[in-house]
Amino acid sequence: MEPFADYAKHDAVGLSGLVADGDIHPLELVEAAAARMAAVNPAVNAVIRERIDAARLEAASGDHGGPFGGVPILIKDLVVEEGAPVSFGSVFLRNYVGDETSEFRHRITRAGFVDLGRTNTPEFGLLPTTEPVLNGPTRNPWDLSRSAGGSSGGAAAAVAAGFVPLAQASDGGGSIRIPASTTGLFGLKPSRGRGPRRPGGAIDYLSTEHAVTRTVRDSAAFLDVIHGAVPGDRYWAPPPTARFAEAVDREPGRLAVAFSIRDFRGDRVHPECEAAVLETAALLEGLGHNVVESDPGIDGATMASAFLEMWAALAAHAFSLVLETASERMTGVRRLRRLAGDRRTMRLIALLDQRESGLPAFEPFTFALAQRSSVRSQADLQNAETALQAVAHQTGDFLTDHDVFLTPVLGSPPVPIGTFDQTLPWDELIEMVYRYVAFTPLGNFAGLPAMSVPLHWTPDGLPVGSHFLGRFGSEEGLLSLASQLESAQPWVDRRPPLSA
Repeated sequence: MEPFADYAKHDAVGLSGLVADGDIHPLELVEAAAARMAAVNPAVNAVIRERIDAARLEAASGDHGGPFGGVPILIKDLVVEEGAPVSFGSVFLRNYVGDETSEFRHRITRAGFVDLGRTNTPEFGLLPTTEPVLNGPTRNPWDLSRSAGGSSGGAAAAVAAGFVPLAQASDGGGSIRIPASTTGLFGLKPSRGRGPRRPGGAIDYLSTEHAVTRTVRDSAAFLDVIHGAVPGDRYWAPPPTARFAEAVDREPGRLAVAFSIRDFRGDRVHPECEAAVLETAALLEGLGHNVVESDPGIDGATMASAFLEMWAALAAHAFSLVLETASERMTGVRRLRRLAGDRRTMRLIALLDQRESGLPAFEPFTFALAQRSSVRSQADLQNAETALQAVAHQTGDFLTDHDVFLTPVLGSPPVPIGTFDQTLPWDELIEMVYRYVAFTPLGNFAGLPAMSVPLHWTPDGLPVGSHFLGRFGSEEGLLSLASQLESAQPWVDRRPPLSA
């Protein structure tokens, strides 16, 4: 069957409508996506594990129910599915196969999507760039020398390059919004509790799952099929007043918008990131919104330090799961763990695995984070959580007077591949991360919805997103605002040079 020639002209909602009306067969969509992946993926390295043959069988089966029936999708290599390989971007877990399927993955299946494969991610999703040792770097379709961001860098590069209209993504510190900004896409991070958190291993309260998309309506329609906590989840977001897709067709009303062009430590960002915010503020004012320059007055140094403690604890949690995996596959490791403790055991595991694979079992940044957590006490982690909760309350108070808070997404436009060199001294590397990812973590630990909207491009053609933070549970309002901005300053037809 011939590929669908106009595939890239349609978003996911448009493609699902064509399938539902009988104007196109899902197999044609799979062939179109496969052809684009074959042509461009060798250059961008967005997809690290294909399942095209299986997708063809699924598309040909004739069972295409659900609101996205027959539409191709790609899944990030952090999502667990029973019987399917998932490496989490880690050399050590390169041969791991999932033993259960996450509720989020079940909902993607029930929505009717056809899964084409897995997208690249940094090890355990910890870095704001996608350059894992295991799979190599994902390159930005706008400039192959640049990073596509992280940790959903593979997902964003795949959508920007035209493989699929949307791709599943997740966000624990900016991992949807960062790559959306660097690749010229729309990226919404939902409120805490908006989506399901089963299985039980996904217990951290920072991460949420959603997608990167080319259009606002795709993001809204996707949220309609994946939202809703499950019994036993720690957090529940308030139910929407209607379908999220309906918010796209509503005017947002006159909003009170605060904006800032400095990060929370008072540092200036790159001039192009400043320009993006100032242009967006002017656009909002022209659309009738009340725009003022203001910020919550957050102590950025305290926030950054406390968030690092939380991030280190996530790395340590990942390592604890790795220890369990190792104890099942390596003779004597369970006994050694009892005798020597986690830190020395991890070094032993790394040494044994490196002898087998020829690659370092774990990357330096991951190991350093886990080691940092191993020498901290439970009181240190509790103090960090308390400090972040204080910032969350401060931000909540600020958002009682302002509907949304506008900032840059990042401290600079897309950075060159290799910028976050893990062999750099720790203090130097972490300072680079602080300055680059200064804005997005606030939405995660405060549990607030946030989005990156592609409204600015640099003179040399690199996309720079604008970041909006909303009140808890206010996805409908953010989607209405994003739709208004999309109509006022369309971006959907702006395609990168390396686009299928």
